[in-house]
Amino acid sequence: MKAVVGFMVILLGVSHGVETHCDGRQDGAQCYGALGGTVDIQLMDSTSEISRYQLLKNSLKILDVREKMILSNTIVHRSVFFPSNGTFRITNLSRTDSGDYTLQTFDSDGKSSGVQILQLFFQAPVSSVLLVSECLSQGERRVSCSSEGGDSPQYSWTLDGRTLTDAEILSGNMKTNVITLKQHVSGHLACSVKNLVSKVSKEQRLSTCGFIFINCTSVNGTQVSGWVYEANNILCIEPTTEPSTTPQTAVEIGHLPLISGVLSTLIIFLVVVVAAVCAQRKKQNSKTKATPSSYSAEEENDQEEIFADLRVVKQQAKQLEKRAELEFCRVKCSKRPRQTEPTIDDCLYVNVHKFR
Repeated sequence: MKAVVGFMVILLGVSHGVETHCDGRQDGAQCYGALGGTVDIQLMDSTSEISRYQLLKNSLKILDVREKMILSNTIVHRSVFFPSNGTFRITNLSRTDSGDYTLQTFDSDGKSSGVQILQLFFQAPVSSVLLVSECLSQGERRVSCSSEGGDSPQYSWTLDGRTLTDAEILSGNMKTNVITLKQHVSGHLACSVKNLVSKVSKEQRLSTCGFIFINCTSVNGTQVSGWVYEANNILCIEPTTEPSTTPQTAVEIGHLPLISGVLSTLIIFLVVVVAAVCAQRKKQNSKTKATPSSYSAEEENDQEEIFADLRVVKQQAKQLEKRAELEFCRVKCSKRPRQTEPTIDDCLYVNVHKFR
């Protein structure tokens, strides 16, 4: 039973349509209504002080009232007049109801006391909106907005609740029903369709069409700038290896064997020194059973020999270290901009600065 009652209410609402109110008390007023709907036109504040009044549409009299008595009503089957508040109601509006309405009032002597002109416009309301989008070949997106029903529809667009800008629209404008959006545009796009009696909106979540903007040099050396489909992008690929060796790096690599050899020789001399010290300690341990006098003399001679060997090794190590530092200086200077050859003073400065 509830379902039947609800269905009847829906049918009643559809059959009667939209109800609007029109204030026609001011001369030159304009009112709008929906086709199939109802309009209440307030012609005057009170009829008690007006002896007679007539309502004409395009010079054709449709309502004649004298002393609150309706003398004639040409559309009585779908209209009613309320003398208490001066309201004229028209139902089931049609396109033929649009036009200029004139209200004439008369005094008790039958003389005209006033004239008011009212313009009525009735349109079919917008019932629904369809929003369709498609990606184009270069990543743009074309969006069309169509409405069902509705006379003289007017279109407007918003993105995420704000008005679209020229930087986002490739073609079309805010008042057309078809627009083309640029490649980077995404978000909640809404199309609104309205006319004088209705307004309906439709929203759709838009994403980009999978295109990206590239600006780089391709593998063959050509400068590339534009939108490409990301999944098929082979024009510009980010390098996965280090750039090719520069001339300075080549110079540095050429000196590496020499530097490595010098450092290796220095390490060998250090090992010899350590071995000599160990041998001396072992020799001292083997002579612990000897007499003190003979041990002291031999120990002094051995220490002098070891110190002499150590001095020679130390001098040779210093010479090798200087050679290594000189090569290091040459390599470091080669990384500077090409000016003059490095001098001995430059290398000495590097050495002094290093040991501080």
